[in-house]
Amino acid sequence: MTDDPGLAIRGLTKSFGEIEAVAGVELDVPRGAVFGLLGPDGAGKSTLIRMLATVLVPDAGDAEIFGLSAAHSPDRLTPRIGYMSQRFSMYPDLSVAENLEFFARIRGVPKPRRRERAPELLESMGMAPFAKRQARLLSGGMKQKLMLASTLMHDPDLLLLDEPTTGVDPVSRREFWRILADIHAEGRTVLVATPYMDEAERCTHVGFMDAGRITHSGTPQELKDAIPGTLLEVIAPDPRAVLAALRDQPGISGAHLLGNTVRVLVARRLADEAPPPGSAVIPDTVRDLLPANAEIRPVEMDMESVFSHLAEEAAA
Repeated sequence: MTDDPGLAIRGLTKSFGEIEAVAGVELDVPRGAVFGLLGPDGAGKSTLIRMLATVLVPDAGDAEIFGLSAAHSPDRLTPRIGYMSQRFSMYPDLSVAENLEFFARIRGVPKPRRRERAPELLESMGMAPFAKRQARLLSGGMKQKLMLASTLMHDPDLLLLDEPTTGVDPVSRREFWRILADIHAEGRTVLVATPYMDEAERCTHVGFMDAGRITHSGTPQELKDAIPGTLLEVIAPDPRAVLAALRDQPGISGAHLLGNTVRVLVARRLADEAPPPGSAVIPDTVRDLLPANAEIRPVEMDMESVFSHLAEEAAA
């Protein structure tokens, strides 16, 4: 990965009727990065990705990708891009191998390279034993790997992935990201929209999108460091009652459920008054709202809490 922008997005805008889906996005993505695009439903993530893939023409602005304009040089840029949409787009009655052959031919991949590349990809993804299986008979995780293999057949420099693991089981998600790690190691640039914060932790850079704009971007650690306050974890028999009690209380910047626990972001002015490291500081007015047997402990900031804080901030 280098500091040179692989993608330099300037003022990219797209509207559908009266709805402005993408509103003047400004963003740099380093060459060789794995950039995670985060944001609530309807934030404009898919529309942004489709413009970068040259599937949609922007109303205004442009994206320079490896020195080429997405708006003015789509024919030159498209061969360097691999785009994977949310919807399964393989032919269900064709086999795995036939799908790869078909889409590689559309992409203009020479026959000798197709014969070499398809087995190579299927082997690396653990799909070789299923080369003759019809696509409609694949599991959800295998369908996503087939789509990724098809996307990689023409050796793109940039991968644009729109929530590729949504609805896929956890084991298949981990396997999919192992494959992405190998792709990253090859020096390719990846931009991936994801609703999963454990996946955001795996990215080299992340950006938070809301109402068509990128509101925050940086490395995962930079976004964590930018959240003001101390993160506490509250463990109690009825976490939903605790959450209801803590929300909107003075000194609390945010609160959300994580499994059976409540994550509470305490304002920094309170955290600065903290006793020795490891001690949990929470306003007495809030502590009085908790059950006597509630356990409170400080925890490290994570992307789940970053996302919740930024989403609450955007909705305010």
